[in-house]
Amino acid sequence: MPPAPLLSTIGFDADDTLWQNEQFFQLTERRFTALLADHAAPEHLSQRLLEAEKRNLRLYGFGVKGFTLSMIETAIEVTEGRAPSAVIAEILAAGREMLEHPVETLPGARETLETLAGRYRIVLVTKGDLFDQERKLAASGLGELFDAVEIVSDKTAATYERVFTRHGDGPARAMMIGNSLKSDVVPVLRAGGWGVHVPHDLTWALEHHDEPVNEPRYRKIAALAEVIDLVETIS
Repeated sequence: MPPAPLLSTIGFDADDTLWQNEQFFQLTERRFTALLADHAAPEHLSQRLLEAEKRNLRLYGFGVKGFTLSMIETAIEVTEGRAPSAVIAEILAAGREMLEHPVETLPGARETLETLAGRYRIVLVTKGDLFDQERKLAASGLGELFDAVEIVSDKTAATYERVFTRHGDGPARAMMIGNSLKSDVVPVLRAGGWGVHVPHDLTWALEHHDEPVNEPRYRKIAALAEVIDLVETIS
């Protein structure tokens, strides 16, 4: 009997790996700082907003809704409770626009998934608001290419242990691909899997992490399409 392949399951991150995401947050942040330009400099507002987001993660989780609430909280703080109702309404409108924005898939996303589907178990592992992530997946047209979809509150080693055991042969025979070292690479390496970093031009400050060193299961590629050749070297 031939030995079992080293790789049987491949996980993909969604935001900024398969489709654009961070650019819409940054555009909305610039809109937010312009709204409050009479109260503080853009750099100060951005720092206060980031502090609010970090503080609120445990309450609101990841995604547009938490971001919108953090913008409102920051607006109230920097105006010392005098934020005009028109400003709050504009922030809410910006959040709704983000939740309704068309999905823009990244180059190579569909082609890569179509090539690997059927040869491996393909799992989408994404974190954030359930409704928004489901909306983006449906709008992307990529849903039928996945054997399973997991929308999680956070990505930890325990998350990947659970996901790849449920939908595969455990993390030791799984690979996770994504743009975030903090969420998509480091935790899966800790779980014993393969972590593949596909950098994106824009990465949220709270997703920054040092690149792993001396990790035999870590790989870095320049474009998503390079995954196809990479898995051949592992399988």
